[in-house]
Amino acid sequence: MAFVEPQPELPLGDYRRYGRQMILDRFGLQGPFIKFDAVNHPSYIHVGQLKLQNASVVIVGAGGLGCPALQYLAAAGVGTIGIIDHDVVEISNLHRQVLHTEERVGMAKVLSAAEAVKHLNSRVRINPITAALTPLNALELLAPYNLILDCTDNFPVRYLLSDTAVRLGKPLVSGAALQWEGQLCTYNLPPKGEQAGERGPCYRCLFSKPPAPETSGTCEGMGVLGVVTGVIGNLQALEAIKIITGLHGTLESLRFYE
Repeated sequence: MAFVEPQPELPLGDYRRYGRQMILDRFGLQGPFIKFDAVNHPSYIHVGQLKLQNASVVIVGAGGLGCPALQYLAAAGVGTIGIIDHDVVEISNLHRQVLHTEERVGMAKVLSAAEAVKHLNSRVRINPITAALTPLNALELLAPYNLILDCTDNFPVRYLLSDTAVRLGKPLVSGAALQWEGQLCTYNLPPKGEQAGERGPCYRCLFSKPPAPETSGTCEGMGVLGVVTGVIGNLQALEAIKIITGLHGTLESLRFYE
């Protein structure tokens, strides 16, 4: 599994590429710095962008939520992104899974998504993993990453992700979308300030056991508007960026969109 080597500073070219987000107030908390090398040439450091460059995120699910989350995390400059999914692209996916194309119907979703992102930001390292997440492989697949995004559509995997994130001590950003509605949750957040040493509640803390199968709907059975998955997936990317750069709040959040 390949990762981008941590860098002590940003190359100057990144200021042109990411400059519109690097000038944001509080981005990275500590702002921009300038230091000089041995021959008095300036090199520039921006803490927020450097944190993104040195971060690693794993997205579980390359569908309606995972596609926009992956697209915007790559565009923002996250250095290494893993994408886990065992499924292949189908024509019925294309109204909401916007990284895939007609030409890639039948291709593994993770390979299709990786191909799309390669043309968006060639400096981001994408690790496509064509596999179903199971209790046997979850620790091995998720452990190398700093942050986990739950972009799945079934409850057994959601609980597996929550339990594994708690065991690994990793933050989890979870999204869901069905029909006209969406949900965004952040769990197991890293401590800040006076909370040092303490992590927040997990998915299982909020929902102690999975719902009965007959009471949980699916996109296939109940439908979903593609734009709704885009909204939630992008909000997952936003929460991930906030956590990586230290701009997240001190409390977990549960948000509903309709």
